[in-house]
Amino acid sequence: MRLNVFIAQATGMSRRQADEAIKAGVISVNGAIAQLGAKLTDADLVTHKNQSLRLRPKQLLLLHKPVGYVCSRDGQGSKTIYDLLPEKYHVLKPIGRLDKDSSGLLLLTNDGQLANKLTHPSAKKMKVYEVTLTTPLKTKDQRTLSDTGVQLEDGISRFDELRCLDSSEGVRWAVALHEGRNRQIRRTFARLGYTVAKLHRTQFGQYKLGTLTSSQTREISPTK
Repeated sequence: MRLNVFIAQATGMSRRQADEAIKAGVISVNGAIAQLGAKLTDADLVTHKNQSLRLRPKQLLLLHKPVGYVCSRDGQGSKTIYDLLPEKYHVLKPIGRLDKDSSGLLLLTNDGQLANKLTHPSAKKMKVYEVTLTTPLKTKDQRTLSDTGVQLEDGISRFDELRCLDSSEGVRWAVALHEGRNRQIRRTFARLGYTVAKLHRTQFGQYKLGTLTSSQTREISPTK
């Protein structure tokens, strides 16, 4: 395992932060100042500021993210998801994102392989959202979203499933898609002239929000 990967998994740092710690000379391997790019064996002893580092057990946390929180450590003036979490979970990193104005299921882990398998485009993990629009969705636009798709700046956006949740009003919809482009659902509806009032994720791959209430968490065993 590469040294920066080990440090990231043991401390919750990003790999870039781990490289900075190595360059700063505060990382040692077997008592010697570590070098960038070093690789480790199972027998190597790594320390950070003279404190031994060990890999943590792999964890997966489900969080019901409320509106108003950003998915980063530095909120730049905004509240972050880490304000909601006990300190023991601060080493975990979000798998994908939910924007500040969205709510629902957010996964966090210290398992880089699991995060990659859930987010890599080849995995095609389905994500399901409940979307509330400010105006009813027209029939012709329903067909566009499900069939031909909508041209965005970064390519065609097409929903894998679009299902009405309130047939009498036509403003609440279940949307499923396997892509995860930045603010994709909001941008897709906006291109057709609609405004998303609420965006709430209920499922990510095999993981579901279930009965988790706002700000509540549940730790489960990671599965590949």
